Formats: sequence, C-alpha cells, structure tokens
Amino acid sequence: MTTFDDFPWPAPGTALADVMTPMPIIDEARLAANIARAQRYISAQGKAFRPHIKTHKIPAIAKQQIAAGAVGINCQKLTEAEVFADAGFDDILITYNLLGAARLARLRRLNARVAQLRVVADSAVTVAGLADAFADADKPLAILVECETGAGRCGVQTPEQAVQLAKQIEQASGLRFDGLMTYPPAGGAQAVEAFFATTMAQLSALGIDCPVRSNGGSPDLFNAGAVPSATEHRSGTYVYNDRSMVRAGECTADDLAMHVLATVVSRPTTTRAVLDAGSKALTSDLLGFADHGEIVELPGARITSLSEEHAVVDLSACDGPLPEVGARVRVIPNHTCVVSNLFDRIVFHENDTVTRVETVAARGTVW
Repeated sequence: MTTFDDFPWPAPGTALADVMTPMPIIDEARLAANIARAQRYISAQGKAFRPHIKTHKIPAIAKQQIAAGAVGINCQKLTEAEVFADAGFDDILITYNLLGAARLARLRRLNARVAQLRVVADSAVTVAGLADAFADADKPLAILVECETGAGRCGVQTPEQAVQLAKQIEQASGLRFDGLMTYPPAGGAQAVEAFFATTMAQLSALGIDCPVRSNGGSPDLFNAGAVPSATEHRSGTYVYNDRSMVRAGECTADDLAMHVLATVVSRPTTTRAVLDAGSKALTSDLLGFADHGEIVELPGARITSLSEEHAVVDLSACDGPLPEVGARVRVIPNHTCVVSNLFDRIVFHENDTVTRVETVAARGTVW
C-alpha cells in the first residue's frame, strides 16, 4: 500500500521543474534576507524581536530567526508551543486566552519544562482559571495583560481595566504579572503608545512593575520605533512576505520568499485556464483583494475562484503569451500564513534548485 512517506519528495539538487505541484516553494536567499532585514531594524530601535512562528510552523526557520538575534518566539496556540518546546525552544510567548481544565493541565506541564513561558489574559475569568491551575505549582506562570488598541479583537478596553487585571494576577498564588501585550491594526502606533504609557503610569503609582510591553504586527513592523514604550515587537508574515505585504508597502516583489508552484491542467476556452492549486493549496482569504493570488508569469491574469482542487484563472486581461496545458506558474498568495498550514512539507530552493524539504512540524496545531 502506498503511504504518504512514499511520496517522491525531491532531493537536494533537484530542479524545480521536476517538483510535483501544487507545492509551496521558498527562496532561500530571500528568506535569509527577510530575517536579517527585520532583525536589523528592530535591533536599531533598541527593542527585542520575537518572531511569530505561525507563518512558517517550522523549527528550522525559527532557529534561523534566533541565530539572527531574536530573543524568543511567539506562538498562537498551546499545541503549537508544545511542538517548538519539543524542538528545544525555551523562550515562548503564547498570545491566546487559554481556557479549560485539559488545556490548563497541559499548560502547567509546559511551563515546568520551558525556561521562560508567558501567556496572555484579557478577562477575570481567564485569570481565575489560570490561578486555579497554578495555585500549588512549583514555578509561577508569567502573564501579560492583553490590551485592545483598535483592532477590534481581544483585549481589555481601557488602561484602568488593564490595571485591575494586573492586580488580580499579582494577588493570585502561582501567577506573576509580567506586563502588557497588544495586536493593533496597521497605523495604530499612536494608540498603542498612549495605552501603554497611561497603563504603565498607573501601575507605577501602585508599585507594580511592568517589565514587558509587547507590540506586534507585520504591516507595521518597520514602524515599530513609533512606539517607544514597547520593549519588544512580534511579527510573522515578514519572514516569507505575501501579496498583502507588498500592497502595504512593507516589501517589494523581490522580497517574496514564498510562491505556490502550480500547473495549468486545463484550457477550456481562450480566456480561461485552470490550475491544480485550489482551496487546499491557496488560501481563500481575500484580505481586500478581488481575487485569490497573483500569477508571476501572467500579468493581468486573475484567479477568480477556488474549488477544492482547482483554481479558475481569467486570462482576458493578459498582455503576453497565454499558457498551454502543462505549463507551470508561480502564484503569490494573498496570505502566506494560511498556505503553510495546508501542507505537510515545503520545498526550499536556491536559483530554482532544491536545497531542502522541511516538515511543517506545527501544522494543524489549533488547540
């Protein structure tokens, strides 16, 4: 019986032309340049850099980020953090409200084996659950209060609420208040600075230390210096970049490390092509775009719809030669992070020659 392990994963030295499609492919030089550029900028701002590994979910890439100067990593879910702890990472921030007895029992075990683990909370209910789980723990759990600064997602709404939650954490046995965290919208630096500065002043008046102020976001990565109160910045998408990052002005097409290699499997009409990369290979996230990705070799083409295994491409606005059946193209995804979670392994290359194949170790870690 044929199994997943029987799949012909390309060996180093294989030409990309011989790689099975659909397949995400990562340009090694662009990957390394993206890591170096971001670290260089954040270090110049006097801040710590904490990459969000949800973009790649690959320990080998996180090790490249740490080697470049990152202080630790940011995970979004507990099971994601467990995968990276197993890979030897010892400074982890989980930016998600963790609830439920089964999950908190696993969190307690993770805290015992990771040198520096932090989580976030934005409600008294979340803090109470953490307090119950860690009341008799040998090692206290460090918590950052999550603050809502315009993104309209999670977070306490005011500095006063942040202070109240910090006091609850301080008073709980087994917990330690370590600071503040926020995930603002693009262009939200002024709101973040105001929230952090006001909260820090109120905490100081109560004699409560606030050592960590964690800001985040790739669209504002190169504006991190506009939040002087932040001690660290978190970012994920920058490592590969994608179509949305180009639109935001955070990178150019030359900084796109990820493409999805695809094959034209049908040309039903003169103005329509169909690729073998459907919703199981390309994200359905539009992120404000009117289509599902940009095809490098076909300027003007639009991926108008995705089914599970097919991408339908409108060729009516193309200026150059149109592809024949069997042609291979590279798609720039709207949102690279989602693509990573669609594949078990990803191919890396240099000058269109395979350099390595990495397992997406934290794929599917949604708990």
